[in-house]
Amino acid sequence: MASSTTPRATSLPSLSSSPKSTSSRFHPTTRSNPPTRSWLRAGGVVVGGGGRMRASVCGAVMSQAAAVEGTKREREERGRVLSTVEVELGDRSYPIYIGSGLLDRPDLLQRHVHGKRVLIVTNNTVAPLYLDKVIDTLTRDNPNVSAEYVILPDGEQYKNMDTLMKVFDKAIESRLDRRSTFVALGGGVIGDMCGYAAASFLRGVNFIQIPTTVDSSVGGKTGINHRLGKNLIGAFYQPQCVLIDTNTLNTLRDRELASGIAEVIKYGLIRDAEFFEWQEKNMHLLMARDPDAFAYAIKRSCENKAQVVSLDEKESGVRATLNLGHTFGHAIETGLGYGQWLHGEAVAAGTIMAVDMSYRMGWIDETFVRRVHGIMKQAKLPTAPPDIMTVDMYKSVMAVDKKVADGLLRLILLKGPLGNCVFTGDYDRKALDETLHAFCKS
Repeated sequence: MASSTTPRATSLPSLSSSPKSTSSRFHPTTRSNPPTRSWLRAGGVVVGGGGRMRASVCGAVMSQAAAVEGTKREREERGRVLSTVEVELGDRSYPIYIGSGLLDRPDLLQRHVHGKRVLIVTNNTVAPLYLDKVIDTLTRDNPNVSAEYVILPDGEQYKNMDTLMKVFDKAIESRLDRRSTFVALGGGVIGDMCGYAAASFLRGVNFIQIPTTVDSSVGGKTGINHRLGKNLIGAFYQPQCVLIDTNTLNTLRDRELASGIAEVIKYGLIRDAEFFEWQEKNMHLLMARDPDAFAYAIKRSCENKAQVVSLDEKESGVRATLNLGHTFGHAIETGLGYGQWLHGEAVAAGTIMAVDMSYRMGWIDETFVRRVHGIMKQAKLPTAPPDIMTVDMYKSVMAVDKKVADGLLRLILLKGPLGNCVFTGDYDRKALDETLHAFCKS
């Protein structure tokens, strides 16, 4: 394994997966009048009319117990866990639950809430779809827990300090304490910001990841962007659990779905040849949102990532290989302006550039290059960066990449048969220049 200060290559072992924010509070005693989409227009205030349940109505509630139990059984039947992947990190290990209908499983989420207060961090795209359901799941039959929420604007362009402060504002105004749990409900931007807020608030509170897109929620990377570079401010901070309800993927726009699949393709290229071959044969099912294909692809991706994170949590060597295409891709995102291209779109184009450079180095053959182009096209992902990018833009952004050590830019490149890669600073600078010039007009 390479150290963080040496240019030697690291090979990866194979697998033996600005608008204003809105905030308010919801207490389980008002569940008889749950929030609806109208709260977005009403400033996010959830109003309950009942207060605490009085003894005089307890008999009526008890008489409905059998019906409630039947409903609970039906919900749990719908929300069976298809699989659980463990991220092994000693006393900070945690499960990844993957399945259909898991947002209807209070038992899965509530066991990871250790205090009485929850803060849900979401955005204005996801909130109308899933916020009510998550509040109910966190508080159902659990009168000791109350849930607050903060709704942030949606988009990579809002992944910054100003937006992050809205999370802290809500937490402090609500007088949350160190026993509180933050819940990230949304895509990669929400997961990164909520996780970083949890790592920083009162020097660390528990948090849970509920991703609603096909992207990174595993491994504890959290943070925000800086105008000079992506994800340059952040922390490694692990969640209590990750809950992936595959039903949420059905509400993704086609472009967002493809963006997430770019990260799935990566695992096959760097360490899991069999998975890549499966993707080549089944990409049409993923693009058609086939639930079984979704479940398999997510599980396999999570298994791959969990193993790598267990080996190298803080990205001192092996874990860096998960960033295939990201050095070029982050330069695209920063150069264009955050939010112009989705993260996965930039990573896809960056992966094509990394493949091109690997080929120029003589490390992979032409057939390999064609296969990568082919699968990106199947997934309807870009195979070249935008025309606006220049060689100077790449070099300027890449100079402050997180993988630079002692002034040396280290890259993740493919080497050898499918499923093998290296993390190295020992590469031909001429090959890098040739790749940059091949994909840039100036």
